[in-house]
Amino acid sequence: MTRLQPQKWFMIALLSSVMSVVDACACFGIELLFFHETGCPHCAKIDDFLTKRIAPHYRVEIRKYEIHEAGNAALMTRLATSCASEEILMQGTPAIFVGDSAFHGSNRAIQRKIEQAVRIAIRANAPSPLTRLTESHAQNSLTPALTLSAVISAAAVDAINPCACAVLVLLLGTILLASKRNRRKVLGAGFAFTAACYLAYFLMGVGLFKAIQIAGIQRLIYCVVSVLAIFIGLWNLKDAIRRDRWFHLEVPKSWQPTLKKLTSNITSVPGALFIGLLISLFLLPCTSGPYIVIIGMLSSLATRFQAFWLLLLYNAIFVLPFILITLGVGFGFTTTARIEMWRQKQLPKFHYITGIIMFALGLSMLALVFAGEL
Repeated sequence: MTRLQPQKWFMIALLSSVMSVVDACACFGIELLFFHETGCPHCAKIDDFLTKRIAPHYRVEIRKYEIHEAGNAALMTRLATSCASEEILMQGTPAIFVGDSAFHGSNRAIQRKIEQAVRIAIRANAPSPLTRLTESHAQNSLTPALTLSAVISAAAVDAINPCACAVLVLLLGTILLASKRNRRKVLGAGFAFTAACYLAYFLMGVGLFKAIQIAGIQRLIYCVVSVLAIFIGLWNLKDAIRRDRWFHLEVPKSWQPTLKKLTSNITSVPGALFIGLLISLFLLPCTSGPYIVIIGMLSSLATRFQAFWLLLLYNAIFVLPFILITLGVGFGFTTTARIEMWRQKQLPKFHYITGIIMFALGLSMLALVFAGEL
């Protein structure tokens, strides 16, 4: 038996190392992208197929994306657009991308097509489907900053809305008269009203956010609320210039007798809590514009965890004027009459501020859509 020379041993070892590297590159160079939704039975079926059939038998790295996590819905939409997959664009998950192919569904026929596409991709050493997208598309750094600034800005303009604050002023005025200026009752009623509004709007926001995500129409809602933000902005600017023209974004005069009647019978903290919950629903058309815009934005750009905290922040800013009014009236720094006079005088400025911010927010959101960032 002839002995191999050291040089030959070295060449064999080097060749073996190179082949190992090539195999490793081939393994990790072939990627399969799987977009799924927690709780979806069709997604679970495909997940089981990929885990038991594809992963053990093929050199494929399977990358899974939960559709409700931030950016994943937008990424799936861009990939489906690049593949011209109308089925994925219309129906969403489960969506599978491998090589140049895209698949939607979970039946046996789809599974066979996925396996065939995997074989073709491995033979061709196909790059990741993500290479179809530019780096700026795959890694969008503008949306987090836009989301936080949008939440703060929209909450600020919502906080100076002329609807809920007007009801609080009426309520505190009634309690002042009924309690003979009892500070404790005024503070208790004001904070109860504030807590009720905070809780009601927060729960409505969480519910609407979940409903949009379950329906899988985040992109459509995002586009709709972008246009809505522009409309709200323009209409507020109209109210600032010509408040007497057409309808205006305030409590309708026809509602005011009803509101006065409701608040005139409230003289206790439980009553203030109840009226706060009732008013949150009663005045929803007047106060919900910016809030709906933000919820629509969060449904596309935020995870459920992020949306939860951002909605807490939004509503904390929203009720801040309620707290200030309650403290001011309760400790005798001002009166409800002075607050109402000041509010009426500042209405044009409030409409200008709201109009400019909402119009700019709507344009920014649409710019992301047209730039392909969503």
